[in-house]
Amino acid sequence: MKNHLTVLLLTCIVLLFSCSEDAVVTPTAQNPSNGTFAVNIGNSSIPYIVIDTKGVDIENEPKVPADMKIFVDQVEVQQAQIGIEFRGSTSFRLSNKKSFGIETWDDAGNDVATSFFGFPEEEDWVLIGHVVNQSRNFLYDPTLMHHHFGYELFRKMGRYASRSKYVELEINGEYQGVYMFMEKLKRDKERINIKKLEQTDMDSASITGGYILKIDKTAGGNQNIGQPLSYFENNWDDDARYNEDISFRSDYDINGNTINFNPYRPPYHSLQYLETYFLYEYPKAENITAAQKVYIQTYINDFETALLTDDFSTDIRTYTDYIDVASFVDFFIINEVCRNVDGYRLSTYMYKDRGGKLTMGPIWDFNLGYATADRVPFDDWVINYNNFVDRDPWMMPFWWPRLMEDPMFKAALKTRWLELRAGELQTSSLLAMVDEVANNLQSNGAIARNEAVWGSLNYTQSVSNLKSYLESRTAWMDGEISGF
Repeated sequence: MKNHLTVLLLTCIVLLFSCSEDAVVTPTAQNPSNGTFAVNIGNSSIPYIVIDTKGVDIENEPKVPADMKIFVDQVEVQQAQIGIEFRGSTSFRLSNKKSFGIETWDDAGNDVATSFFGFPEEEDWVLIGHVVNQSRNFLYDPTLMHHHFGYELFRKMGRYASRSKYVELEINGEYQGVYMFMEKLKRDKERINIKKLEQTDMDSASITGGYILKIDKTAGGNQNIGQPLSYFENNWDDDARYNEDISFRSDYDINGNTINFNPYRPPYHSLQYLETYFLYEYPKAENITAAQKVYIQTYINDFETALLTDDFSTDIRTYTDYIDVASFVDFFIINEVCRNVDGYRLSTYMYKDRGGKLTMGPIWDFNLGYATADRVPFDDWVINYNNFVDRDPWMMPFWWPRLMEDPMFKAALKTRWLELRAGELQTSSLLAMVDEVANNLQSNGAIARNEAVWGSLNYTQSVSNLKSYLESRTAWMDGEISGF
């Protein structure tokens, strides 16, 4: 049973906190503003998170216990016991500013569902910072809004995306800068809302769902628990250790041709660029049954075969029996507007509910994109990645170029694009979204504090570049899609 506590703060702020009965979450009214924070935040209204691991070093795996306190207007509004670990694979190795995964725990270290910032109760959350490497003088996302903007826009399109909140983070007395506090993607009625699939769900109806699959690197799982932190700084081979326990491979290569060599070869073998692997995200690899694996593998293969063999010169389509076309259209639009060069081929989620079709999304990981993206020219589709990059270990799956050969798919895309451009994707709306975030971060001094730790973002110019990019990119897409 869930208790709901209404707490009066500062006599004029009423906050609603929801938590499980045994969740260690304590709204308080004490004011720790006198020398308690690692930096002077002045009158900033951006939430400030303080995490204390009690002298224990944070590891990549497993999570270590810590106390977390959240302050709003320098008033402590929430406490929670958590487990915390580093997260990310490539970003962990490249970035001096680390990201973190956290779980809310009870006294015994068990997960407890907790609400933060009014988000629905859950136990799994992430704290994501922008990628910056000071010694190599590079950074991703100088606006600090690549993730937030993409997710917010996707929600405006009527799709679920991880709820996010700008915060400033302090860990063990050291200021870490501006972060996004976000929901971890997982099966949940308030996140990826699909049926729970038990190992006993084997009949012809229940075995149809729900499933979550992911096209991604293999690093980030639990296979390396106990390794020293230094191991994860250079474990590049772990990104491509596919095996039949955690994944399955498409029967077709990136060009839509049948693959005639065995799967699960060593990392970065000479033919890896041709392969597309699907990771079992839900049920987890250790829980999914052999029969359930066969079902979802067969479903994906049947879809791919139909997509490749349908005659697009006719009015008959069979691939649409397997996919939710509208979700594929929206997934295309968000990745192309945001010029997400990792889109489609990495951090790519899809799910299939019980009795339903394959649905693309939710979206994830937009730090490489927008005005700062490379690899794909500004005036081309990201789905044409393979035309510009040679033998990347993770190339563009054949799905998307093939879909763009279908006049019916392009017609659905055109209809949706025109609808969105008259509403949520109006240029004025996009620019207003950027200004709102930028003004909030700058007026509260968060950008200056972040730059004091991580170096200059050239923030005003970066924001201007983002706005110019959005104007130009959507205008280019207008011209391309009008010809469909």
